[in-house]
Amino acid sequence: MTPLDLVVNGAALQADPAGALWWPEHRLLAVADLHFEKASSLARRGQLLPPYDTRATLARLAALVARHRPARLLCLGDSFHDVGGPARLDAEDLATLRALSDEVELLWVEGNHDPGVLPVGLGRLVDEIAIGPLLFRHAAKSGFAGGEVSGHYHPKASVNGGARRVTGRCFVTDGRRLILPAFGQLTGGLDVRDEAYAPLFPRGYEVVLLGQRRAVRFPRAALV
Repeated sequence: MTPLDLVVNGAALQADPAGALWWPEHRLLAVADLHFEKASSLARRGQLLPPYDTRATLARLAALVARHRPARLLCLGDSFHDVGGPARLDAEDLATLRALSDEVELLWVEGNHDPGVLPVGLGRLVDEIAIGPLLFRHAAKSGFAGGEVSGHYHPKASVNGGARRVTGRCFVTDGRRLILPAFGQLTGGLDVRDEAYAPLFPRGYEVVLLGQRRAVRFPRAALV
């Protein structure tokens, strides 16, 4: 996979096509909106889905860690679909998380789906965390001065790709702030043209659309 270079508030970053953010200077890998145990949460409400979403997400996450070899893995909130998610983890999935926490410093940012949730003995829970010129939190705040990196919105975008429209997950940035795509297996998306993004990017934005092997930058005007 070929990452794409980004600069946010002076920090040299890379958008990984898998949907993660890599910061080489700090050996930091960040992902957003894992939504572990979403299928089991929906099952409790009568909507039955194959219960393998957590395992699939963890497999992709472990592959990223193996490729980048980060010192820190930062999960930007809504890592679990609800506060009971950690208790429903399968033993094999819990073992995978333990193995990851043995390899890296594991940091969990609180999200709106999982406030106060921390898998027992696995990493550290924070409300938000500042590193160099960047501030990592779950949800972007309108009017923030710069350097904010967040998730929450599950951004997606569409472009015309010759004879057909191409839609996929994306990063959204104006060079001052950055919103990551959702990483979880069962997460949907909110189109970046939705009015929810307008107060966050009053001066416009560009997207980094994710393909299977590479990430491609598009200006706002190219979106459909």
